[in-house]
Amino acid sequence: MKLELLTKNENKDIQHNIIAKIRDLINYKNLEPGDKLPSERMLSEKFEVSRTNVREAIQKLEFYGILKSKPQSGTFVADIGQIAMNGMMEDILRLEDPDFKSLVETRILLELKTVKLAAQRRGPEDLVRMEKALLAYSDKVNKGEDAVQEDLLFHLAIAKASGNSTMNTFMLIITPEIITNFEKYHVCDKGMAFMGEQEHQDIFDAIKAQNPALAKEKMKIHFRALYQYCYNI
Repeated sequence: MKLELLTKNENKDIQHNIIAKIRDLINYKNLEPGDKLPSERMLSEKFEVSRTNVREAIQKLEFYGILKSKPQSGTFVADIGQIAMNGMMEDILRLEDPDFKSLVETRILLELKTVKLAAQRRGPEDLVRMEKALLAYSDKVNKGEDAVQEDLLFHLAIAKASGNSTMNTFMLIITPEIITNFEKYHVCDKGMAFMGEQEHQDIFDAIKAQNPALAKEKMKIHFRALYQYCYNI
């Protein structure tokens, strides 16, 4: 476990170092919006890191809208002023891994909105996807097995049914960390799992009935125990 944590921290340090160097390169060369960055190969040689490390750093800066990659063309500075870009870079370099409580709060805020949208916008294929996740969850719970991943598959199906690609992406981003923390803190014990089974069904029924207010209320009930548990850890 210590080795895994060390590797993760080392990778984070390398990424931060590359991001800082890309920032310095943009400032030193006075690159403006639309200007092209050197290739991944050239950057990896210049920074003395692997191309994989450079690619990961660029992808992170793309996610935050600072860089923009175009297939077969290269990576370009996005349409952001230099002062704003430097401020955003500093914020990114100060970011820390989210703690469990932050993840829970973010998830609750997202899902109270997505469940309402899902009740309004869901289609037949969304209901099928949710039902499959419900069955998989129930099967694991009834066998006394860990059902964390099946639980989150149901919630991801709701996010997809919301029709909001940004919210869906956010859920996909935070899901791996949520799974890790659920297993670490043993959040989904047998009692909570059986409660979750009925609560999932209630949420699904409200979405199927296209009742946004009821869907939100059922989601609140579902998260109440988790939120209380989180703050008693």
